[in-house]
Amino acid sequence: MKFSKITSGSLAAALVVALAIPVISTTSAAASTDYSKITSASQGGGMGALVAACKKEGQLNVIALPHYWANYGDMLTGFSKTYGVKIDEANPEGSSQEEIDAAVTNKGTNRSPDVFDIGLAVAVKYLNTGTFAPYMVKKWNYLQFASTVDPSAQVTPNYTGTMTIGYSGALGTITTLDDLLDPKFKGKIALNGDPLGSSAAMNGIFMINKALGGTFDDVTKGVAFFAKLKTAGNFINVNPTEATIASGQTPVVIDNGYIQAGVIKQMAAAGKVWKMYTPAAVGSTYNSAVSAWAPHPACARLWLEYTLGETGASVFASGGATPTLWIWLLKTGRASEAGKASIGKSKIIAEKATADQTAKARVYLKTAWPAAVGTN
Repeated sequence: MKFSKITSGSLAAALVVALAIPVISTTSAAASTDYSKITSASQGGGMGALVAACKKEGQLNVIALPHYWANYGDMLTGFSKTYGVKIDEANPEGSSQEEIDAAVTNKGTNRSPDVFDIGLAVAVKYLNTGTFAPYMVKKWNYLQFASTVDPSAQVTPNYTGTMTIGYSGALGTITTLDDLLDPKFKGKIALNGDPLGSSAAMNGIFMINKALGGTFDDVTKGVAFFAKLKTAGNFINVNPTEATIASGQTPVVIDNGYIQAGVIKQMAAAGKVWKMYTPAAVGSTYNSAVSAWAPHPACARLWLEYTLGETGASVFASGGATPTLWIWLLKTGRASEAGKASIGKSKIIAEKATADQTAKARVYLKTAWPAAVGTN
C-alpha cells in the first residue's frame, strides 16, 4: 500500500491564510514564457501553448504514485499517450514526506519530482515555505474544498475516499467491530501505516474511534480498541502492500476504500473473495501540488490540468476515488458512467478531520500509540 503518505509537524493556521497569487508578465509565445512562474494556463498563452511547452520538455517526473492507488496506472498512461511525453516514476510506495524530501535532495537536477500527491497535513506543513509553486487550474472554482484548503492554490485537493476495513472472505463476514476480537483473527489485522506519519493510518483510527462514539477531537476510544486488538494478538505491526495481501500475510486491512475496491477486483480475478466493512464514514483527501523547482515546469502544470480536469476526474472515479470535481460533474450531467458505476451518484463526501484536529491527535498518539500497540 501507499501506506505512508506521511504527515507530521505543526499544522498551524495555514489553512486559512491566503497568499496573493503573483501576476507574472508573459507573452503568448511559449518560447518566451517562463513556465516556472505562471500561476494559470492563461498566463502562459493558454492551454495550447502549455501543451506545446510540455511536449518540448518531453518529460514529467512523478513520485509516490503506485498504479493501484486511485487508478494512477491509467492516469499516467493516459497523460503520456495524450501528450507524447515520457514519465519518470520514482519511489511508488513512498510517503508524502518522502516526496518533499526527494524534491529537496534533488533540487536543481533533472531527477527532482515535478509534482506531488500528498496528504493534507504535509500539504499544510509546507504551505508558504517556497516548496510549492502556486498554480490555479482551469476548473479550480468547481473543485470541492479548493478554496478552503488553500486559497492561494499552492496545493489543490484532488480526490477523496472513505476509510473501510477490507478482509478476506475466507474469514467469514464482519458485522461489528467486536468481531475483530475473535481468535480467528489472531495475527491477521493490519493498519495501513503508522498514524504518527501515515494519513491513511490516522484516518483509520478516526474511523474506528467514530464508530465507537468518539470524535475527531478525542481519539482515546479508538486507541483503546486497537490496544484490545493488540492484547488479543490480533493486531500486527505490518504495513500492508499488494504482496502481503496476495500472500495472505495481511488478510484484514484498515485502509482507503478505493484501494479496497481494487483489491476486490484483483481477488475476484484470482477466484477469491475480498469483502469490505465500514463501521463509520470517515473521509480521506489528498492534494496535488507543483514543485517550486520542478525541472519540467510546463509538464508539471499540464499534469494538474489533466488530473484535476474532467478526464482525470473520470480516471479517479473509475478507480473508486471520488474526485473533487465530482459534485460539479454530477450537477452538470457530465459525470462518466464508469465513474458512477464505481463510486455511485452521491453528492455527499464523508466527514473528515481538519488539519488542526489531525495535529492534536498526533500529539496524543506520539506516546499513546506506541504504548497501545508498539511500533512498526
